This record gives sequence, structure tokens and C-alpha cells, in this order.
Amino acid sequence: MLRPLAAWPQNKSRPSPILYGSVSCRFVFDNFYYSCYSNFMKNFSVSFQQSPYLLKYRFFPFREYLKEQFPYKVHKISLHAGFTCPNRDGRVGVGGCTYCANESFSPNVKGPYLSIKEQIKKGKAFHKQRYGAEKFIAYFQSFTNTYADVETLRLCYEEALADKDVIGISIGTRPDCITDDSIDLINGYTENYHVWIEYGLQSIHDATLRRMNRGHDYRTFLNAINRTKKTCIRICVHVILGLPGETREDMIETAKAVAGLNIQGIKLHHLYVAKNTALAKEYFEGKIQTLDMNTYIQLAADFLEHIPSDVTVQRLVGDTHGDFLISPVWKASKAEITSGISRELEHRGSYQGCLYKSEIPVRTNHLTSAPVLHIQGQDSKKPKLHTINI
Repeated sequence: MLRPLAAWPQNKSRPSPILYGSVSCRFVFDNFYYSCYSNFMKNFSVSFQQSPYLLKYRFFPFREYLKEQFPYKVHKISLHAGFTCPNRDGRVGVGGCTYCANESFSPNVKGPYLSIKEQIKKGKAFHKQRYGAEKFIAYFQSFTNTYADVETLRLCYEEALADKDVIGISIGTRPDCITDDSIDLINGYTENYHVWIEYGLQSIHDATLRRMNRGHDYRTFLNAINRTKKTCIRICVHVILGLPGETREDMIETAKAVAGLNIQGIKLHHLYVAKNTALAKEYFEGKIQTLDMNTYIQLAADFLEHIPSDVTVQRLVGDTHGDFLISPVWKASKAEITSGISRELEHRGSYQGCLYKSEIPVRTNHLTSAPVLHIQGQDSKKPKLHTINI
């Protein structure tokens, strides 16, 4: 993108003006950049007034979203409910996604299985002691958490929601494992709880999805999104940057497609190679490469520039637990990488949504419930219309 005049270092000259014969075009050049910079500052000023976190972080962090929604400190508790995936058990494939080792990112998968109630109790103690959390969102993270009959799902979800400190639920799933009955079940919880469905997309490109053994195509994803948008359920979409065979242009196409979905949340992370995966075999055979940290930071910034600024960013980098990681090994923490993305956006003079374009103003019919007012002693069960300001 174009670099505004103010972004050029004081001790370095700007690019030389174009010369046509003996006539300098510096006046045209400088005025062109001044016009670009003026338009940017005008748009940024409006965005900052609406979203002050854009100035501080250059994107909309999930923790800032939670502060807007609740008067107390809220954290997610990751849960393993014992489900599997249809590309593991043979329904649409075997082996699972080539990059996936749930035990590498979901600690509850590695140890002995605990009941949902026990996992909630353990998670509460950890987050209260380490972060001072007061209330919690039960995050069904591992595998596909709608891949069962409705009664089984109901028992799992309500075991989590039975805890008095759980004020919401977030359900990670695949777009090919959501039925009208399961959507109705989950939507029923929106009357009293803060509810999310997190759909794994990873890429809009079917060739990539086939290569990674996802077992579904982009059309299936869009079908799930459109059905969910008729409810009060908030939607978060997962995307991986650096998938084999994808170019920067492919990833930006995914960003632009996701930007037009009228969702409420996004999760990004880089492709990493974990032990005990099909991807690990490809890596050792020299068939794939992983991103270096600086390249990922630049790609994540590119991606965010296309995502509307009112879409909360729930994650910007993936991580592994234990010794599962093979590549890439970055000598930086998640917080340092996230800060690096913020600094990259600041260096560019850009922010989340600065390149987002919509042909027409969007007013979606996607209903989302109001914050969990009943917990604060008020009785409000009517959902309100969720609008997206462009």
C-alpha cells in the first residue's frame, strides 16, 4: 500500500521525483501523496472515534470486546468433550486434517479424560489464580463439537452451563457437521448466555481444502454460515495462513471473502508442523515449508487490513503445548508476535479494516442476543438486531 509522507523517516529522502525532460514533477508527486495521506487521516480519525482500541492495538482484540460486553473479567476455559471428526472416523475420510494434532494445542486431550464438570472446575481455578478471571465462557475446543446427536450435545453443553460462573459457551466445529436441529439447540441458549459457534474454514480455496484432507468444500462452509446467520448465535471463523501451495494473493482472497460474511469474530494462526501428523511426514520429505516469523507478521497485517474493524480478533497466532512442535520454531512468545503485528500495522500507518470495501451499506438480518443481563440482576431475554456499521 502507499506510504504517506509523514511515514518517511526524517533523515531519509523520499523517492526521487519523476522527471519529464527538464520539468520536475515533484509538485505532482508530493501533492499526490499528500492527498493519499489526508484521506487516510480522515478515515482513521473517524475509525478511532468509533473504536479507540484501533489507535492502541491497530486491531480489535477479543479482550477489548469482552470488556465492552461484561462488567467483570471473563476468560475462556478450553474443554474436551470426547468427540471425534468425520475425516477421522471414515465418514468423509480418515487420518484427519493433515496438520492437526489436537493434543498439541488442547491440553485436555493429552491427559486422562475428565468430565466436563471437572474440567470447568480445574479451568476456573487456573484462570482465577493466574489472570484474576471472575466469569467464564466454556469453550468446546477439541475436535468437532457438534458431531453427535442432539441429546448428547445437550447433555455436554448443559453440564458446562450448569456452573454458576459460566456465562457463555463457544462451540468449535466443522461446517459439514452442523444440522438444523443442532443450530436450534445452540440458538436456544442465546436467551440466557453469550453464545458463539466457531467454524473452521482455514481457506476458501477448494484445492487447498482437498490437499489438507478437510473433507468439505467452501460451498459447504457458506451454507453453514448462512443458516447460522438466521439465529442469534455469534460466529467466529478460523483461518490458517501459510498453507501449502497458497500465495499471498490466495490468502488475501480468503480475507476478502471472510470480510463479506457479516461475522462477529476471526481467529488467525500460522501453519505449524506438529509431531504425529501427516504434515510432519511431508515436511521431512521436503515437500512443504513453513513461514518465518517476520513473513507471518506481514501476512497477518495484510489480512487484518481487509477485515472490518468491528470483527473482534480472538487469536492472532497459534501455539503448541509440550514438545509437539517441529516447525517453525520462533524465539518469541505469543504476546511478542501479537505486538509485532500491531507494530507492523503502525509502521504502515494502517489498521484493521483500512482496506475493507463494501459495495453497499450492510444491514444484516443476523440476530445476536444482548449481553448476559440476567446475571447482573436484570431480566432481558429478547434478542436485539445486530447491525454492522460500514
